[in-house]
Amino acid sequence: MSKAILARIKPRNRPKATTFTPTRFSPCIHNLVIDAVRILATHAQWQDSLESRFAESEVLVSDVAHFVLDRIHDPELGLKFFDWANSRPFSCSLDGFAYSSLLKLLARFRGFSEIELVLDSMKVGNLKPTHEALNSLIRAYGDSGMVDAALRLFYTVREMHGCFPSVVASNSLLNCLVKRGNVEVARKLYDEMLVTDGGTGKVVDNYSTGIVVKGLCDFGKVEEGRRLIVDRWGKGCVPHVVFYNMIIDGYCKKGDLQGATRVFKELKLKGFLPTLETYGAMINSLCKEGDFVTIDQLMKEMVERGLSVNIQVYNNIIDAQYKHGLVAKVAETMRRMAEMGCKPDITTYNIMLNFSCRVGRIKEADELLERAIERGLMPNKFSYTPLMHAYCRKGDYVKASNMLFKIAETGEKPDVVSYGALIHGAVAAGEIDVALMVRVKMMERGIIADAQIYNVLMSGLCKKGNFPAAKLLLSEMLDQNVQPDAYVYATLVDGLIRNGELDEARKLFEVIITKGIDPGIVGYNAMIKGFCKFGKMVDALSCLNRMKNARHAPDEYTYSTFIDGYVKQHDLQSALKMFGQMVKQMLKPNVVTYTSLINGFCNIADLGRAEKVFAAMQSFNLQPNVVTYTILIGGFCKTAKLEKAATFFELMLTNSYLPNDTTFHYLINGLTNNTNALVLVEKNESDKDCRTLLLDFFAVMISDGWSPVIAAYDSIIICLCKHGMFDTAQLLQTKMQSKGFPMDPVCFSALLHGLCQKGKSKEWRNTITCDISKIDLQTAVMYSLILDKYLGQGMHSEALVILQTLIDDSRASEHPAEHDLKVIVR
Repeated sequence: MSKAILARIKPRNRPKATTFTPTRFSPCIHNLVIDAVRILATHAQWQDSLESRFAESEVLVSDVAHFVLDRIHDPELGLKFFDWANSRPFSCSLDGFAYSSLLKLLARFRGFSEIELVLDSMKVGNLKPTHEALNSLIRAYGDSGMVDAALRLFYTVREMHGCFPSVVASNSLLNCLVKRGNVEVARKLYDEMLVTDGGTGKVVDNYSTGIVVKGLCDFGKVEEGRRLIVDRWGKGCVPHVVFYNMIIDGYCKKGDLQGATRVFKELKLKGFLPTLETYGAMINSLCKEGDFVTIDQLMKEMVERGLSVNIQVYNNIIDAQYKHGLVAKVAETMRRMAEMGCKPDITTYNIMLNFSCRVGRIKEADELLERAIERGLMPNKFSYTPLMHAYCRKGDYVKASNMLFKIAETGEKPDVVSYGALIHGAVAAGEIDVALMVRVKMMERGIIADAQIYNVLMSGLCKKGNFPAAKLLLSEMLDQNVQPDAYVYATLVDGLIRNGELDEARKLFEVIITKGIDPGIVGYNAMIKGFCKFGKMVDALSCLNRMKNARHAPDEYTYSTFIDGYVKQHDLQSALKMFGQMVKQMLKPNVVTYTSLINGFCNIADLGRAEKVFAAMQSFNLQPNVVTYTILIGGFCKTAKLEKAATFFELMLTNSYLPNDTTFHYLINGLTNNTNALVLVEKNESDKDCRTLLLDFFAVMISDGWSPVIAAYDSIIICLCKHGMFDTAQLLQTKMQSKGFPMDPVCFSALLHGLCQKGKSKEWRNTITCDISKIDLQTAVMYSLILDKYLGQGMHSEALVILQTLIDDSRASEHPAEHDLKVIVR
């Protein structure tokens, strides 16, 4: 809008007309106003035409200017007319009505800078905007989210006109306040309005109450919102199901399903019929709880009431079924959708696609995407971002990068979030160089990395031990005027500690605090971890006290770090004391906590208490990890309790945890160092349940004269193959070979069984090296027969058939007179 015109809008010091008021609107005046608006809209030389028309009518422009402005629908044209009318010689100055009409016109088109100029001009000329004009301004400012300006005008109405703005204007302001999170101000304003309203409904209506109630509920003050409805019931507040919906939704968002259910029942008892929104809020909350039985009941009730279950409700259910592990139920929900005539939308496919990517089924995710496109649905960035992450985890960065182009094809320009997803995926896959390259491409396209991306990159570099590059990134970040947050600094502190630079980490930590940046619980935990890692437990305690003084409560990670630190300093008493404090603070110990305590008891050879901690851990539904099992196996091996070590090893394999080099080291040393002390278990039915496959085979091989080291390796390989861990078994055999132990017949037989168990018997020649002699083949057959009893094959395994074929082939090539192998098989 023209600022030049606005600059000329000033109240003129001329006598005002007294012969005409705005309420006088004769047919003559009506025709004059209509003609004036038409001339303004259609005539190029409208000034001359207007001059002639007003001269002909003998009516002052100032007397009808507000009528003309009320009918103009172009703010630029309105400003021009106002300037012309205000600057005509021998005419009265424009009054407050004309200015008010101009304000209403500018308000309709959100000309806020022009509005302020007009208000300033009126203040100079001591002109008062009409109540109606101020209402229009409050609505314009409120609807545009300009809460401060709307609030100022609200009180201007009170001061200037001695009353409240209209209900519509007031509601606009209340709504704006609630959306901005100023719920307390909205409630105070609402209470002021109630005092004046007195139940008339002129200042406060149902919508006013609804706005405030919704604000209170969104702010978590559901009970206060509910009390407000009860207090207002019948006092200008008409009962309505919308109020119940707000309260139910408030309870649901707060996670109070019990409160939501109580109000849901009350709604029905009072004769209100639940709406789609009511059921939607309840079902969404039940989805979070995983209560699918109640969800089915509500769905049935909706159908009985004639309500169509929409796609959003079905999407919430499908998403919850995935999150609660009920994957098989998704197909049933999709079938039910189809029966109800509800078609899946792109969100439905995104939910399924996201799950497929999360569990590594990329092909399935691609097929889902293709199916969505075939149905005419338009994929969006929420469709391609999970695929980007999945391809990153797979190491296919070309396809991951292509996802960015796919996002661009949807019309959504790849932004910092999209690039951040690709960078995060690459770093998570350990490909920090790829992540850095993506950042360069991103910056070439003019997209500046944010603190989160820098944090991910620095974390990746620190984990790779490339701390100098992480420091360079920090310098670049500062050059780009991207301010590091507490997480970035915590990452750097952690990186320095990983790099063994505790003093540098301490200095950086002090710099953070000096700059007035709160390290947060993450930063304090990183520093505490450093002190514990280097055995400086006194410094760690000092940091803990500092953390508490900064009003940060220690969390599970804090206590677990201390417990682990004390255990590694062989101070089990302090570790147990810290564990007691953790429980007292109502914090749940995690796997790391329990594993550290188990390690402490194993260090002092108190394996009975170590087993008790292991049992307690499982009683809280915490699953031990490979470190937990390895520590226990090591503890039992060191104390020559091989039966226990073997039991925990096989339990570990049963629960699908892959052992590591440390696990193998403990077992091999335990078996070889305690061969003489090992009591061989007699093979009879009464002892069968007490034996383990590991010790059984080790005992058989020792009794057959095998070297303890070979017997130990082969027994472990046999256990791995039995539990379907062929790849791990093959890696162990390779390490065994690198130590000077070539492929032996027992190991060959075990690997052959493992491969056949995976259903890859036809691929064995490409997988297993076979350069053993005919005699060794016969030995392999003997052990294969024993293996068949353990591997649950029932009849003779495919491995035994392959071994017999190898012996037959050897016999055919040499033509020796040998005993028929079939006798052995029988």
